[in-house]
Amino acid sequence: MSVRTSRRTYNDMNTALLSALREIETQKNVPFETVKGVLEESLLAAYLNREGADEEALVVLDEETGDLRVMRDDEDITPHDFTRMAAYVMRQNFMQRLNEIHNDQLLEEYGDRMGDIVTGIVQQAHRRMTLVDLGRVEAILPASEQVSNERYENGQRIKVYLLEIREPGRGPGLVVSRRSEGLLKGLFALEVPEIYDKLVEIRAVAREAGLRSKVAVWSNEMGIDPVGACVGPRGSRVRAVVSELRNEKIDIIQWDPDPARFIAKALSPARVREVYLDEDEQQAEVIVPDDQLSLAIGREGQNARLAVKLTDWKIDIKPESQAIEFEDEEEDWEPDDESSMRRCRAVLSNGRRCANMALAGSLFCGIPSHQAQAAEFEGMVEGRGSDE
Repeated sequence: MSVRTSRRTYNDMNTALLSALREIETQKNVPFETVKGVLEESLLAAYLNREGADEEALVVLDEETGDLRVMRDDEDITPHDFTRMAAYVMRQNFMQRLNEIHNDQLLEEYGDRMGDIVTGIVQQAHRRMTLVDLGRVEAILPASEQVSNERYENGQRIKVYLLEIREPGRGPGLVVSRRSEGLLKGLFALEVPEIYDKLVEIRAVAREAGLRSKVAVWSNEMGIDPVGACVGPRGSRVRAVVSELRNEKIDIIQWDPDPARFIAKALSPARVREVYLDEDEQQAEVIVPDDQLSLAIGREGQNARLAVKLTDWKIDIKPESQAIEFEDEEEDWEPDDESSMRRCRAVLSNGRRCANMALAGSLFCGIPSHQAQAAEFEGMVEGRGSDE
């Protein structure tokens, strides 16, 4: 090979090196000076591991020509096999170090944004993993965070939930989700100004992604209907959320501080007759009309499952006919005489006596309607006392 041909090959290699570094600058969004510095550091570390290496040496990249030289006090001491060593370092330490820097940038830029909703464009859609372009960075939508009945097309715009930054086997990655309950909350915050302004608050969410969700909302401002605010004029706000979630059904209910009322609302659209609470076991027995039983349970138990998740109570649903049979058997039940506990004296809408235990110092249990009976009962007792 002639000297001229050898020189041309060398120049081509240098040009290719500069092109590769510029491409890395664009893809990784890392300044060229940083890319250049990492390459020089990686090559210097490899050089210093050689036998007889000069510890005062520096590796210098010429930004104009792409020449890589090992220099000491302006003297060129580049080994003859330095080009081969540079190629090896490019494949190993250099890219690893750049990934670490890229990961640090992700943490700095997105670390405080976990939980935000962002819009991205689907770049590559695969069964195991979908890449989403968020503008300055690509995010990973893994199979575990995809919705089973959704299909993602290249070039499609989708909203995603920023889930976490993690380091998979081939470098760091920003992980996003379409399954997270946070996506549902964030979409409502985007569509409902009252939520964004914290006048209305989402207190609880239960979601079976792609199928159905329940959202419990509460108003922090008198005069604002939290459910109406989320539904919007003619249902426009909730429709926008449903559309983004590909027609996922959404039930919006008003959160209630009273567990019995909250549980009853959580089982909507079914009507509930009574709710008996066992607060020690965090368990509720719910009585529904016989014709509402299948509605309360839902298809394949979905409505009941979502209600359990929304309220964080174990829920046992029974038809009214079965509850009446049980009450007939237990109508005369009372705690032992030696027990300090008493059975609630409230009378239910079906004429039966409440099976709950009375609160300490009261003859009635903690259900609000039964406490109302307690107030009425105490008023009657006081009235008799004054008459006497």
